[in-house]
Amino acid sequence: MKVAKETGSGTFIGNDRGDSLEYLGIKYALTPRFCYASPVTYDKTTEYDATAFGGVCPQTRTYYEHLEVPERLFYHREFREGITYDYDEDCLNLNIYAPRAGEGHPVIIFIHGGGFNSGSVKDSSFDGAEYARRGVILVTINYRVGVLGYLTHEEIFKKFGRDGNFGLDDQLVAIRWVKEHISGFGGDPDNITLMGQSAGAISIQYLCLSKDNSGLFKRAIMMSGGGLFPKFALPRPAEETRSYWLQLMELAGCKSLEELQALDLKPLFTAIEEIKKLRKDSTFNTMPVVDGFLIKAPVDRLISEPLPIDYMLGYTNNDMYAPIMAHIGNKFANANNGYVYYFDVDAPGDSNKAFHSSELRYAFGTLHKSHRPYDEKDREISRFLIDRICAFAGTGDPNSGQSPVWKRSRGKALCFSKKGIRMKRPGWLKMVFNMLTKGEPKA
Repeated sequence: MKVAKETGSGTFIGNDRGDSLEYLGIKYALTPRFCYASPVTYDKTTEYDATAFGGVCPQTRTYYEHLEVPERLFYHREFREGITYDYDEDCLNLNIYAPRAGEGHPVIIFIHGGGFNSGSVKDSSFDGAEYARRGVILVTINYRVGVLGYLTHEEIFKKFGRDGNFGLDDQLVAIRWVKEHISGFGGDPDNITLMGQSAGAISIQYLCLSKDNSGLFKRAIMMSGGGLFPKFALPRPAEETRSYWLQLMELAGCKSLEELQALDLKPLFTAIEEIKKLRKDSTFNTMPVVDGFLIKAPVDRLISEPLPIDYMLGYTNNDMYAPIMAHIGNKFANANNGYVYYFDVDAPGDSNKAFHSSELRYAFGTLHKSHRPYDEKDREISRFLIDRICAFAGTGDPNSGQSPVWKRSRGKALCFSKKGIRMKRPGWLKMVFNMLTKGEPKA
């Protein structure tokens, strides 16, 4: 059933799900290729359709799914199987999941992962209904990834005074959109929590390192991505990545940025396939850069003075380089009085343990959308985790009279397992063993 929501920005036609409401595919910004986004202007006398998901940023899998690769097939089956994606450069849109009534609700903005090269919030793991039922507004955002999100070029710098970080800038534009408009949907613009996983969590970490973002959000939840990564994996100066993109342009047959802007998408992504065969450093060139604007200086200098907000972060027992993820996360949490979780709940159905991203279905209450044989204990853990995230989003304290008490990190974490949930030191030996023997999950 449809529902109409009158706001100061217009009337949005969304979906009534009975115990919650959803408004999908709302455009928050527009932009030509390789330009920074401009917020959408709304007319309060206009009616907007918000009943279906919007477009997803074009990415390599749009044309080259590579399902013959076991890891790719694993994640396809885990989160994307059976879903149709509308890949479109007009992809700067967001989804709002809201309680049926009331005002002043806490707000969570979720930023998806995908290694800065892929992903969307249409994956089957994401749904905000469980948060809306608990009186929290959840917003999920799409942003630019890969070449469309992180290309650098001298001409871009000449035009804008900065280059790269289109995707990171999109996230910031979306956050500002939410702060400006969310009260029309019942949210409290002064009580916003950022939550992200993997590249989404790393993005939040970078946003938390700029004093320019003070006051935009009060809290941050970083799932498998908080802390200071080894130096080789940190953002490089924008100008150091330009040679990579010039080589891509050559492979694409483009002699100028203008030609690359006009190039059809398939040959653009075909060129990306080619450069990945020629170079082993694609991952470190297709990610955020030190641009002097959003990331003003090397991250290893900035991280000692993050925004003074509330922090929560965590990792899984078979995360990507789990011991490193745990070490850097714990170090950041200890320095900033944060809360840490350790997710030690092995996913049922195979031997991939608590793989990278395995906690997403628990955190969104979407276990029922999976092919895995989750049981009532899994559902109990999911409810517990969502309750604690909601409490944190509301007050900065994840404890709401429940036991066990989630204490701030001092070398310990709230450990989730089917044997129980309690504060203790994470399973370091298990994480090392899994890293050495399990590696990336495989179908």
